[in-house]
Amino acid sequence: MNKLLIATTNPGKLGEIKEFLSDVPVTLVGLTDMGITEAPEETGISFQENAILKAKYYAEKSKLPTLADDGGLEIDALAGEPGVKSHRWIHSDREDTDEEFIQYTLDRMKDIIDVNRGAQLRLVIALVIPGGEVFTSEEKVRGIIPRMASKYRREGFPYRSLLYLPEINKYYNHDELTVTETETYNHRKKALEIIKPILKLKVCSI
Repeated sequence: MNKLLIATTNPGKLGEIKEFLSDVPVTLVGLTDMGITEAPEETGISFQENAILKAKYYAEKSKLPTLADDGGLEIDALAGEPGVKSHRWIHSDREDTDEEFIQYTLDRMKDIIDVNRGAQLRLVIALVIPGGEVFTSEEKVRGIIPRMASKYRREGFPYRSLLYLPEINKYYNHDELTVTETETYNHRKKALEIIKPILKLKVCSI
């Protein structure tokens, strides 16, 4: 079976992608499986630029078709912050921890009135085929920033403890959503559904 490299060091993200691609006839491998420890500098000014940058970097390293993504939280009242800085919003010299990110967001939003607390999680997936072909997909899920974070935490996904979906009265958190709600709202799943036909054509048939 052909291989597809999932270019992430986030175990939660890797597990989720493997779950959502379980129906694609391809062997999914991670960076650890390939013995890759280097990482590119994410110099893009958009999620799309960073996703493509990472996918190209790891495709070159591994010589395998590679899938990478980039995304984060965009808060309306903060002019779209943290956006592409979602992993280094607080510290420039290291990635923010999940709890740091959660508390900092709540502090920044404490004086924002309820009607102005709109936000979204946006994600871009990039698939790079060795030889140069690049494919992307993008999805988002909108909600609000609540005044308290969810009591549930999933390592590597701090934003999901901060995005509340008023239409179902739940946080956008894997541990709170039903299977049906995950199908409806999970933005990574929906972005991968766009990529799946390309995977089957370009990777499974190699």
